[in-house]
Amino acid sequence: MDFRPLIEQKRRRFEELEELVGSSSLFENPKRAREIMREHSNVKRVLESWDILGKKQRELEENRVLAAGEDSELAELAAAEVPTLEVEIENRTKEVQLALLPPEPHEDRDAIVEIRGGTGGSEAALFAADLYRMYSRYAESHGFKLEELESSSSELGGLKEVIFKVSGEHVFRTLRYESGVHRVQRVPVTEAQGRIHTSTATVAVLPEAEEIDLELRPEDLRIEVCRAGGPGGQGVNTTDSAVQVLHIPTGKIVRCQDGRSQQKNKEKALAILRARLLEEKQQEEAEKYSAHRRSLIGSGGREEKIRTYNFPQNRVTDHRIGLTLFNLDLFMEGQLDEMVTTLQASDMEQRLKEAGLEAVAG
Repeated sequence: MDFRPLIEQKRRRFEELEELVGSSSLFENPKRAREIMREHSNVKRVLESWDILGKKQRELEENRVLAAGEDSELAELAAAEVPTLEVEIENRTKEVQLALLPPEPHEDRDAIVEIRGGTGGSEAALFAADLYRMYSRYAESHGFKLEELESSSSELGGLKEVIFKVSGEHVFRTLRYESGVHRVQRVPVTEAQGRIHTSTATVAVLPEAEEIDLELRPEDLRIEVCRAGGPGGQGVNTTDSAVQVLHIPTGKIVRCQDGRSQQKNKEKALAILRARLLEEKQQEEAEKYSAHRRSLIGSGGREEKIRTYNFPQNRVTDHRIGLTLFNLDLFMEGQLDEMVTTLQASDMEQRLKEAGLEAVAG
């Protein structure tokens, strides 16, 4: 496929966006301003990748000519550069292909992640705590900011539930594939006979919803303040800081009590509620638009078993893409890059096929 007509369209659009970005009235409409700035950044990235690709293609042709020349020393040097340039061109071509894809909704947003212990009782709660620690290490290693919004502890140091926000560049794009059922196979600390048990935890990764995405009308909300309960010390137990928000139209309830500030707990609860409502809205739209197909990595639904963590064999397997890694010990320390990269590549490959952009640029 010849990408040049698409690139010319991008160049014309970039000129329009440059004018809009320079307009003094841009931020009169915050939502439109955010969309324009995001599109401007994406189009600029496409054009930069295309220009670099063209430069590398010219360098390759020049080196091939020199490699066929009569100057043996120069020919040898040029020939040695050819394989490297071919690899660079292949990678840059893929960049252009991916950049020409329409962006997925909300992929540049921060994420709200919910982890809950599933089947397996105390062991499931311990596994949920392990997953939280794993994502915390991963976020730290990538310069992301993690903020705990709400949690509920279990016996033995596990977590019945934990909800946290991850902020940074392209966070939702990076973590979105973690949604689903995670299964663990190991000997629980409570198992005296050394038998391997199977437990599960569910993970849901939601794009953070902005206030302009969803209007939460005051008449649709019932906000109650009550005394925080559970562990946390005297300050938590004696302060009326816990906030419970009921969204009357959907019946969704969010409760936050981790912070001592009533206002902070209210803000956290509303952020979680917006994210859940946005997820529901996205799912409804996706079902209407693409009920006839499923991507290679599945629907990302909370009910879908996506991965197995086998501790006796130090093995982690992602069932959607058939990838098995034998470094579970490092994986649980937050070294998820190979898994994340492979999941992203599988998803992009499917999207390229659907968009008819598999061919190499000419």
